[in-house]
This record gives sequence, C-alpha cells and structure tokens, in this order.
Amino acid sequence: MFSVNHQKFIKMDELSLEKTPFFFIIDFLCENVEIYLENEIEKSGLLIDFQSFSTSKTNNKLTKKIEWKSYPETLQSFKTGFDKVQKNIHRGDSYLVNYTRKTKIETNLSLEEIFLHSDAKYKVFYKDFFVFFSPETFVKIIDDKISTYPMKGTIDASVENAKETLKNDKKEKAEHYTVVDLLRNDLSMVSDDVTVDQFQHIDLIKTQQKDLYAMSSEIVGNIKPEFKGKIGSIMKKLLPAGSILGAPKLKTLEIILEAEAYQRGYYTGVCGWFDGKNVDSCVMIRFIEKDNDTLYFKSGGGITHMSKLEDEYQEMKNKIYVPIY
Repeated sequence: MFSVNHQKFIKMDELSLEKTPFFFIIDFLCENVEIYLENEIEKSGLLIDFQSFSTSKTNNKLTKKIEWKSYPETLQSFKTGFDKVQKNIHRGDSYLVNYTRKTKIETNLSLEEIFLHSDAKYKVFYKDFFVFFSPETFVKIIDDKISTYPMKGTIDASVENAKETLKNDKKEKAEHYTVVDLLRNDLSMVSDDVTVDQFQHIDLIKTQQKDLYAMSSEIVGNIKPEFKGKIGSIMKKLLPAGSILGAPKLKTLEIILEAEAYQRGYYTGVCGWFDGKNVDSCVMIRFIEKDNDTLYFKSGGGITHMSKLEDEYQEMKNKIYVPIY
C-alpha cells in the first residue's frame, strides 16, 4: 500500500524537520500522496478553508435557490454489499466495517460554489474534480502533543430527544466504543500516555436538507521521541484512518474492497496543513466527486453485528447533503 509513495512520506518528514510549511493530501489507499508548498497551492487549482488555514477569498452570500436531487441505489442493491459485510462480521473476521456507497446527484451548484458557500470545519476544492466539507478532524499536533477526534454515530436532529437517543442507542454506542478503542491503539503507535479526554461529545451539523447530530470523542497522547517532527512517518503509521475503515484494519480493508465494489479514491483519505510547527488535518468525508460531468456523493457508516439494514441504508442517505443554509 505504501511502497509507491515511500519517498513522499520521507519528503514530508524532511519538510517538517526543516519547519517548512506545506499542505498534504493522501487518498484512502495511500496510492496518491501529494505535497504542496505554501507558494504552490494557489497555482495548483486548490482552494482550502480550514479553521487554522485558508486560501479562499471572502465571498458574497449565495442568492440563487439551491436545486438538489439525489438518486440513491435501491435498498436491494445496498443489501448486496451489506450482506457481505455482515457475513464477515458473523464469521469473526471483523467487528466494525465502514461500508460506503456512491450516489448520483444533480444540483445547480458548481463544485466551487459548494466549496465557497458550505459551512464546515474543513473544506477543500480540488481542481474541479472533487469538493468536500468535512466535520471530522483526523489528527492535530500542537507542541508535540497529538490529538485525534473519531466521529461515529449520527442522528436526524428532528428526532425527539435526539441527543440522548444517539448517546444511548446500543448499536451507535458499540460502534463509537469500538472506534475510540481502535484510535487509542493507533495513537499508541506514535505517542505515549494516551488518554481519552472527551467521550461521546455531540455536535450539531446544519444543512440545507436537514440538521444532524454527530457523536465524537477526543483522544490525546505525547508524541514518542522517534516520531517528533516527522509528519510523514506519523501519517504513514496511522493511515488509513480507523474511523472510516474499521477493525481489525487489514482484514477489514479486504472486506471493504470486496463489499463496496467501487473506488473510494480520495474519499475517506486525509489532508492537512503543517504551518512550520503544528499540524491540523481532517478526514475527507462529506464528499462530492465529478466523473465525466456527472456528480456523485460518497457516504456511508459503520456496520456492526447489531446493524439493521434499513437503518444503515437511511444513514447513508441522510449524509447526502450540503451544509448551506
């Protein structure tokens, strides 16, 4: 998975040890690792808007009425991959699989307009090929402390007692516990004294279609001496991101590739900004991709042995939105 881009991870280490700022993008399977120095970003066709770094210019409020249609696959089609996932889970090959699909959408918004007008922690417009508006931090590194924020569990905010329902749902709770445990173990590979500092935090995500509540936790550690200043080595060790893969990682990846039967590409990869000292990075979810002038929205969720087909199908559809309101 990593051999082709081994030199790119080394380059990231070199730049971070030199304290040279750069932006990086790594796809789901780590087959494409891209590095952009600060003065290369604008001419590359990238637009970036993170809480800690932005290349985008101020933009007027969107005035036109948004047209938005999605064409999800049938429940029966969704079930084909879902059943493959469940078969592997019941066989003991995995206990959490993040199963995703791609859905055709139609909108009068361009990818650049979606970037400019969406409200999200992390937004990137990539060369009129894809745009994402992600609420999920991957890792932050500040003064040799590393934090990760796995996000697992969503619910329609209009549901009665939605927050408590989400926190206490057996399936969602089991999924969240599993991801927190997985990410705590992952962080332990590159850091010491790993602790869960915040557990089952609930965020409101506002969208044009509907509002959602999402559940996340915060896990923190002190970077091991051998990884200090080596952003490439840290990313190589931690990827693919556990929150959008599952556990155990290697076997679960095999299950995903068989069950999904499509290429995730950059979707569920990670990207981030190193400012010369600290790192802020995100998981590339809430993702729209252009393929021969057709737009596809990629979305999904975690599957456990308690998952119900209809609920997972609905969650996949719930995530097909733009956070413009």
